Order: sequence, then structure tokens, then C-alpha cells
Amino acid sequence: MSDVDGSSSGDSYDDAYGGGPYGDSPSSAYSLGASTDGSEGGTQRSRPGRRSTSTASPGGTARSLKDGTAVLVKCATTDAPYATVEVRNPNGREGVFTVRINFQDDHGRTVSDGSDEVSVPAQEKATVLVLVSNMDRVREIDHCEVDPKATADR
Repeated sequence: MSDVDGSSSGDSYDDAYGGGPYGDSPSSAYSLGASTDGSEGGTQRSRPGRRSTSTASPGGTARSLKDGTAVLVKCATTDAPYATVEVRNPNGREGVFTVRINFQDDHGRTVSDGSDEVSVPAQEKATVLVLVSNMDRVREIDHCEVDPKATADR
């Protein structure tokens, strides 16, 4: 059914901003202050109270994180069966880094190993505790060797 001005009064798809079941008409979108970006589909508009946001395209425009650095602060002991490691993030955004460590005896043989992840803010450092994976051999640990590269995960 049509009103006197030619519009349909029973169309449940229409809203106050020109939205219909098949898209917006250019004249209604322009009257609401919308602009075109030249892309297919032509018209974009913002509704009051809603902000447009950008989203990453599936093509992967996000840059990969550079690996961080890991430095041993304290090796594991029988009283504290974990190593303390400081991780630095060289990136301009927060990242999650994996730290790997070998717990070695006095002959340089690996008696246990461990790894853990830590989230580090951009251009900052964070400390992570890496647990000894083989607790039965904690007494044999003489020193720790940390991989100096903290691998960027995400």
C-alpha cells in the first residue's frame, strides 16, 4: 500500500536512515550527509551515535612482530625451581614472546628444559618465570642457558 507521497507505509525494512531491503538509494544517503569512496557499492554513511571503525583486510596488512631478546636474571635452585628471565620487546606494539631455557648440570649436560610465554608492552620489558620441566632433576642443576632470542608469537 502507498501513501499519498508515493512511499510504502508497510515496508518493515525501511528505517529512518534510508535502509531498505536492497540497499540505500543514493538520494536518501546523500541527504543524510554520506560520502562516496569510489568503491563498488558506492555509498557509505554513518548513523548518528555510531562511529565507523577500520578493520584489517583479509590480505594481511598487519606487520609481523620482530623477535625480542631474553636475558637470564636468575637460574633455578632447589628452593625456587624456576629461572627468572627478562624479555625485551623491540616493536611498536604489544607482543607475546616465547622464552626457551636449558637447565644444565656442572658438566654442561641438559638435565631439564623449559619454556613459557610472556606478553610485553611495546618498547618495554617484562619478567617471566620459566619452570623446570623435570622436577626430579632440580638438584642436578648447576647453571641455566637461555636462548637469547625470544620468539614473537603474536
